[in-house]
Order: sequence, then structure tokens, then C-alpha cells
Amino acid sequence: MSEHKSLLEAFNQTTYKLGGHGPRNVQVLKEAFEGTGGELESDMYGKGKVIEDFERKMAQLLGKETAVFFPSGTMAQQIALRIWCDGKGLPKVAYHPLCHLEIHEEDGLKKLHHIEPILLADKDRLITLEDVRKLKEDIACLLLELPQREIGGQLPDYEELEAISAYCRKQGIKLHLDGARLLEVLPYYQKSAAEVCSLFDSVYISFYKGVGGIAGAVLAGEGAFIQESKVWKRRHGGDLISLYPYILSADYYFDQRADKMGKYYEEAKELAGLYNECHGVITRPAEPVSNMFHVHFDVSKEKIEPVLIDVYEQTGVGFTSYLSDYDEQTCKFEVSIGDRYATVPKEKLKQAFQLLSEKLEKLK
Repeated sequence: MSEHKSLLEAFNQTTYKLGGHGPRNVQVLKEAFEGTGGELESDMYGKGKVIEDFERKMAQLLGKETAVFFPSGTMAQQIALRIWCDGKGLPKVAYHPLCHLEIHEEDGLKKLHHIEPILLADKDRLITLEDVRKLKEDIACLLLELPQREIGGQLPDYEELEAISAYCRKQGIKLHLDGARLLEVLPYYQKSAAEVCSLFDSVYISFYKGVGGIAGAVLAGEGAFIQESKVWKRRHGGDLISLYPYILSADYYFDQRADKMGKYYEEAKELAGLYNECHGVITRPAEPVSNMFHVHFDVSKEKIEPVLIDVYEQTGVGFTSYLSDYDEQTCKFEVSIGDRYATVPKEKLKQAFQLLSEKLEKLK
């Protein structure tokens, strides 16, 4: 094993990488544009055929009256919550303690919109109907993330989701869906996107995660809500003169991969099973409910990194490019299955996991 090689360096040198769709380089954009003629007109400040056609397509997919394309999900979601709070005259929303708005956006919701978040549930579990019922403060909106990424991509049972939706409607609470990975959970729920979205007043989806586009998001809902979101989009500086590179790549890779989510889901279950057979390794969830899950090692980063590098160098199979501390004694990483997994020869996969398991046993 190379003494000073980092995990990232070793991973980058492997032949077979288990997650994702492949490198996020200029080729991603080139492929999306291959079938596009040079005469295609650009969108201009949110108007034009290229953006309006895609927005209609996504509104139909999500079963909503209309939709608007945003350059980022961060912008789209803050705006959605602002509209719901303004409509009720109540600047309070509820969401999970590990919601993207709470841990990845530098308090944008609080600093830009002066909205107070109420954190629901323990950070290691999903929000339940009981949590919503026990709210001690009035809120304008409840945000649910499907799947809950930071705890391994867990999902509530569909019946629980229906019950939360019904309760919110009865109480006059708007329900917003952080559906960054909505397409990825449909095989588990055995529902269409429109069926899931019918439970929510507004929904956001991403085009660079499972879909694999360059960037961008869509916010969907009723006409008046979307019209107001366009005003806020302008205020946020989201009305770029042209967004077509994002839109064309989103549309292209959506068409390429939307129907593959069931395949990715089955492959995620297969891969999680291989990890769970290894000594001192568990996945969360134990059986994935989408194409993503977390892998937990019951040893520290310092102990497992040289083991992984050795396996990478001996087999050419790369599990992950990074590890995160879970606590002082354990660590984890995230898996998201895409196009690359199917290209890994089964014998290589078997060899890599056999070697990993053997080395992990010797650590104890």
C-alpha cells in the first residue's frame, strides 16, 4: 500500500467506482447538447419556448397546475416557505433538525426572510404524525424531505405520509415537499410522482442528483403560488438572462434516467447486502428504500482509511472517496447508485468485498 496516498487519490485511481453516474466534467454538457441544433432560441429572463416547455413538462409530471425553473433548490425552497409564511402572516415553519435549510444554507431562511424554524423529531429519526400533533406553536408550513438524506435516505410509510397530509390540511398548515430526490423514492412507494405530490401544497425537485444534470431545480404548485414565486425569483437574482444550459441538460438527463430509478433501487439493495455481510459494517437503512444509503464502519476514519486504500489498490474497485466521523469511534459515508454500478464486473465486486471483510476482521 502507498504510504502517503490519500483516500481521494486512491479512489480516483480505481477502475471501477461503485456510485454515481461518472465524472462531472464538460462531457456531461456536451452530451446533453449533441442533439440540439444551433438555431434553438435561448430563454430570456424566464421566458421563451425552451424554459416554458420544460416547466410544463415538469408540472404535468408532478401533477401540479404550473411550475417554474430555478437555478438552485436553495433559492426555490426559501422562496416557497416565504410565500406560505406571508400568506398566513406567520413567519414560522417546521422541519427536521437535519433539514438542508437548517444545516447547509448559512441560516438563509432566518437572515434573509426572518422566518423562525421549529425543529421536529430527534435528529436520528423521521418526523411522525405524532410529532406534528404535539407542536406547541402555530406554524405556517411544514417541510418534509423525501428521502431524509442525512439519516441515510429513510422514508416514512406511505400511510404515515397520507395521515400527516390530511392532518395539515385540517389544521390549515401548508405542506411543502423537499423532493430533491423524489424520483428516486417512487419505486419503493410504487406511486407516480403526481400521486406523491398530491399530498403536498408545493414541491421542489432537483436535476443534478439522481438525474445527473448540471444544476437547477423546479418548484411546482398552484398558479397564484408560482406567479408569486417568480416575483421572489427576480428579487433573489434568480432570473438570469439565460438558463438554457441548465434546462437542456436537465431535460436530456431526465429523459435518460427517470425510468432507471427502479434499476438503481434494486442495485442499491444488492450493494447494501454486500456491505452488511462484512465484519463491523452496517448500512442505514439496513435495506435501502431508494438508490441511496449510508455505510457505517464501527472503527475510526484513521483505522479504516488504510484498509480501503489497500483494497482499492489490490482490486481496482473504489467504494468511496471520503469518510465522515459519526462519533469518536466510528465513521460513515454515503452511497448513491447511478449508471456506474452496472459496469462493475460481478467477480471484481465479489473480490473487493471478500478482501474488505477479511481485513476488517483483522482490525479487531
